[in-house]
Amino acid sequence: MNNINAIKQVAALQEMPTADLKKKWADLHPKTEPPPYNRVFLLKRLAHRIQELAIGGLTGTDEKRLERLANEEDGLQETKRMPGEQLFPGTRLIRDWKGTEHCCTVLENGFEYQGRKFGSLSAVATAITGTKWNGLVFFGMKKQREKV
Repeated sequence: MNNINAIKQVAALQEMPTADLKKKWADLHPKTEPPPYNRVFLLKRLAHRIQELAIGGLTGTDEKRLERLANEEDGLQETKRMPGEQLFPGTRLIRDWKGTEHCCTVLENGFEYQGRKFGSLSAVATAITGTKWNGLVFFGMKKQREKV
């Protein structure tokens, strides 16, 4: 595949219906199912694969290095971070509550919701619902324990 053909294929992705994008996925990734994510995610992954086939991907050495680095990072997160600490400043958390979409932004040391700063995600959840909530549970980042 040459670069011009790859550019044309990537441009054509935008116009394709989702069902056709999934067929394209099957052509480009014959051993895997298309991801069950939204259309934008699928478009990005397909564009990346088309470019990878045209230009080339990572070398085996680079892939091994990235995998090693990812494993090291995973180990750090498991031992040193709690679920709420995995949030990076600028991350936007969105939750639909009683038909209204609520957006909270992660700050360096807290959270911003509707122009107000909160010290915890639970405080944001309480402000939205009017009742006490675990913020991680409210924003879907942690499953609520099953009641026995």
